[in-house]
Amino acid sequence: MKITSTSFKNMDTLPSAQVYCGHGCTGGNMSPDLSWEDYPVCTKSFALVCHDPDAPKENGWYHWLVINIPKDVVHFTEGENIKYMETLTDFGKSGYDGAAPPVGHGIHHYNFTIYALDIEKLEIDKNTPPKQAEDIIKSHSVDSAAITATYQR
Repeated sequence: MKITSTSFKNMDTLPSAQVYCGHGCTGGNMSPDLSWEDYPVCTKSFALVCHDPDAPKENGWYHWLVINIPKDVVHFTEGENIKYMETLTDFGKSGYDGAAPPVGHGIHHYNFTIYALDIEKLEIDKNTPPKQAEDIIKSHSVDSAAITATYQR
């Protein structure tokens, strides 16, 4: 399985379009362009998670969770209005919110992971804590792929 982006290349610095707008950041706060392919034929749906494992918080920081993406959807455009369920992030709401690491904390890694799932619909409430939601996603994963961007300030 493979995930790519026209917004950034793997291990590139996250563009300002994907950086948070707030907490001292002045980015565009737009979700990136993402495409995925070569997933298992048994895939019934997808889930997408954006996670920063370097955040100074237990379990890192969850920036975006999208579930119940139909198996025939294999691309999100930059800033797309997502039609599928977006669950709670560590910003306390659903939807994409970009990078905003603490000043002077060093390089943070933003992992955008697409999961191919063995189930058409995950029964996850919109307000499920993000770590718990990711654990449920992983329990139904038949394959996954990630692309990572870095950012620091």
